Amino acid sequence: MTEENQLEKEGEIAADFIEEFLDLADLDGDLEIELRQERVYLTVSSEGESNLGKVSDPEIAQAIQEVTRLAVQAKTGEPSRLILDIGGSREAKTEQLKKLVEKVVKKVNESGKPEHLKPMSSYDRKLVHDMVAEAGLSSESEGQGRDRHIVVSKP
Repeated sequence: MTEENQLEKEGEIAADFIEEFLDLADLDGDLEIELRQERVYLTVSSEGESNLGKVSDPEIAQAIQEVTRLAVQAKTGEPSRLILDIGGSREAKTEQLKKLVEKVVKKVNESGKPEHLKPMSSYDRKLVHDMVAEAGLSSESEGQGRDRHIVVSKP
């Protein structure tokens, strides 16, 4: 099976899982599946009045993403790297990360000392690395597994 076919299958399994979740939770939402950068991106959105906001908090959406990844893995036997956005949760998470990076950049610039961030997902680490680089500082990931985190320092 080609990688694209495998990603399509992963997207379909994830979409079925999310549709069932939305039905069980009595939530309204439309699904969109996109394949890019060797990942499945699943977006749940709604127009007009919707109760999707109940699960669009970035932390809740991330938990649902992890459960969805496990559901996909149970059916395919392979780990999933799918990205789930519920009602703009990705944008909200990116804004949270921007604020965090702004604080850390200011602190590192003032003290000159490296700052260790809390552990985060690989996707969030990638976003933070990009933001830190834009701010003119250096960053690197340290640790293993769930303890993997970023250290921000002056170049």
